[in-house]
Amino acid sequence: MMQGPSLPATSSHRWKVLAAGVAANAAFSVAFSGIPMTAVLMRSGYRLDNATLGLVLGLMGLGIAVSELPWGLMTDRWGDRPVLLTGLGATALALLAMALLAAPTPQHVPGLGWLGAGLLGVGLLGGSVNGASGRAVMGWFADGERGLAMSIRQTAVPLGGAVGAMLLPAVASRFGFAAMYGVLAALCALSALLAWAWVHERAAPLAPFPAAARAAQRRDGPLRDARVWRLAAGIGILCAPQFAVLSFGTVFLHDFGHAGLGVIAAAMTAMQVGAMAMRVWSGRWTDRRRNRPAYLRACSLLSMLLFAALAALALAGDAATGASAPLRALLIGLLAVSGLCVSAWHGVAYTELATRAGAARAGTALGMANTSVFMVCFATPLGIPHLLALQGWPLVWLAAAACAAAALPLLSAPADAVQAKASKAALSRST
Repeated sequence: MMQGPSLPATSSHRWKVLAAGVAANAAFSVAFSGIPMTAVLMRSGYRLDNATLGLVLGLMGLGIAVSELPWGLMTDRWGDRPVLLTGLGATALALLAMALLAAPTPQHVPGLGWLGAGLLGVGLLGGSVNGASGRAVMGWFADGERGLAMSIRQTAVPLGGAVGAMLLPAVASRFGFAAMYGVLAALCALSALLAWAWVHERAAPLAPFPAAARAAQRRDGPLRDARVWRLAAGIGILCAPQFAVLSFGTVFLHDFGHAGLGVIAAAMTAMQVGAMAMRVWSGRWTDRRRNRPAYLRACSLLSMLLFAALAALALAGDAATGASAPLRALLIGLLAVSGLCVSAWHGVAYTELATRAGAARAGTALGMANTSVFMVCFATPLGIPHLLALQGWPLVWLAAAACAAAALPLLSAPADAVQAKASKAALSRST
């Protein structure tokens, strides 16, 4: 396995590893979360209808879903550093290829195949980032810090989304899609340089993970652990409402709320910035209270209620002829709050999953979760146009609420109480 210079277990270098992980995830998130923010521009620039728009936006998620588990297995076998460098460098090259071959101009609109293949390729290569950076962070932080560290790492996703919401529509509308893809390629290349400089292997392992995780490893790892699969499935299903907001939230605000591009960008940016703050807070809070499963269930329940309220409000807007400005403002605010709630729990969930799997198999476990997440990411934008055709936006948000309800029992594993006791005992022994 390729290794950089090893460093002592007590080194403050762990914060550099975390910074490199945040940078890697943020760079890819600007592409993954930011490109859908240009959905209105893509629809006109590439001359797409809603169904085709949903297909191309879903292809990047499909690429990530297909590649996440193989990348996770490779990370556990070869290490974090080589996987991060390979994945980020290849993603930058794929985005450069899109700038050259898949960007529309006033004189030429590339074929749908170029756009679809480009986004699929970016997803396949960018799927390397999640498991590799997560395994690196889990390996450098002790159990009492892992929730905070992983939640900070997970702020990279809304951070990238916020940057994408502010930057990409402006770049695409002013300079064209070729410039937009070039900017994304540069961000991936810069994050690869940080990974090259800071992501190295530890000289000595940390204290072992809790007893439940060691038991899972003795059962031949997370691929044979039903509790890990159950939590991974719950994580994926609870992401469906989030992806509904990310992929078609701008279209909803434009077509249904009659909001301008400036208002849309501001609302989506505020949602992403709020999600960043909530992820850090939730990681620190659950580290202190040792209540990750309960927190995940609470987020699922609250998300269900918020999206049900959004569906009811959208139905009222449908029924109202000439919906008032206050109603439109309420729609924008409720969409932002719903998106914030369904984005706040990721760091906690990934910490819980990696803890159950154990340090040596964290890459595989995170790959399992991200496979689930991005299969949902692929299916969500594909399904939304069909729901719109059936019953409009109220049905879209009602389906989002139903997904949050379906995730609730999956986020409650039978042995949660036993694991919590074992985790507390291990922490007390280490201190």
